[in-house]
Parts: sequence; structure tokens; C-alpha cells
Amino acid sequence: MGQFLIDSISWVALTRMNAEFGSAALAGYTIAFRVLIFTILPAWGLSGAAATLVGQNLGAKEVDRAEKAVWLTTRYNVIFMASVTGIYLLFNQQLAGFFTDIPEVQAIAAQGLWVISIGYVFFAVGMVLTQAFNGAGDTRTPAWINTGVLLAMEVPLAYFLAFPMGLKYLGIFIAIAFCHSFHALVSLYFFKKGRWKLKEV
Repeated sequence: MGQFLIDSISWVALTRMNAEFGSAALAGYTIAFRVLIFTILPAWGLSGAAATLVGQNLGAKEVDRAEKAVWLTTRYNVIFMASVTGIYLLFNQQLAGFFTDIPEVQAIAAQGLWVISIGYVFFAVGMVLTQAFNGAGDTRTPAWINTGVLLAMEVPLAYFLAFPMGLKYLGIFIAIAFCHSFHALVSLYFFKKGRWKLKEV
């Protein structure tokens, strides 16, 4: 619950920042995220399988098999998200145009899809590893990672890029892509340290 609460707080803060740039920016931002969430949900479902496999295998004292299950799930998730990335990079304008015919809103939504999807492969890795920690019973590690990256880093970076740097909503999109990619790298670091393997399930 804490992990999702932290994530939700960061999204609310980003949405509030984006609202400063007018109704068109907020509408474009909203459309982009509705489309992005549509493809993130299957990836979350696949990541949930990793949690189940880790829990079952650690409970059976099959640590190596638990780790192999995580890497296998990561591979499938990366393939899926890489495919989606290609679609968003090539057809962002068409997808945005499906939801609105207002040129300014469409342009912002398309830009959001293009920029954020650049980090989608990293998102795939981060989602699986986060769920792997949870499956092992190590819920503190992903909670601290979320706090450090999504609250302490993403929100200030988005503000800095959007306002002092003058990038507006583009700065927010860049911060999301960068910080969620960095989130995956931090998760990978702690996963490789292997403390999750010591948890009793």
C-alpha cells in the first residue's frame, strides 16, 4: 500500500505542475497517460507473475529457480514493452488524434507518448524487479526506492525542468522517462545484491 501511495503522490504532484500550463497541456497530458496506462497494465500483470514465482520458489528453498524466473519474466516483459515502444514512436500522432481533433492537445499528447515511451524498456525491468522483491516478502526495498526516486528525485527534477529551465510540460515528460528508467537501474542494483534471497517465505 505504501509503495502505491508514494507512486500516486508523485503522479498527483506532476499533474498539478502540468496544470500550470493551461487546459490544453493538461488535456494532452491526460490523453498520453490514458494511452500509456493501457499498455502498462498487461506489463503489470506479467510482473505479478514474477512475484508469485519468487514466493513459491523461495518457499520451496529453490533460490536459483526463483532468480531464473525473475530473469525469464523480465525478458518477456522487455519484449512486450519494446514492441509497444516501436508503436508509440511511429504512431504517436495517430494515437493522440484518435482521442482529440484539437491540434494543440494532439501535439502535446503525441509528444508525451514519444518521450515517455523512450524509457519503456527500463520500465519493464523495474516493474518485474519491484514485484520480485514483493514476492520475496521484501516490501521495504521497493518502498524506499520509490521514495528516493519518485518523490525525492522525480518531482523536484520535473519542477526544475518545467519552470526554471522553461521546458514546461516537455520537462515533466522528460523527468518521468528519466526517473522511471533510473528507478529500474536502482532496483536492478539491489536485486543483484541478493538480500531478497535471505527472506523466509
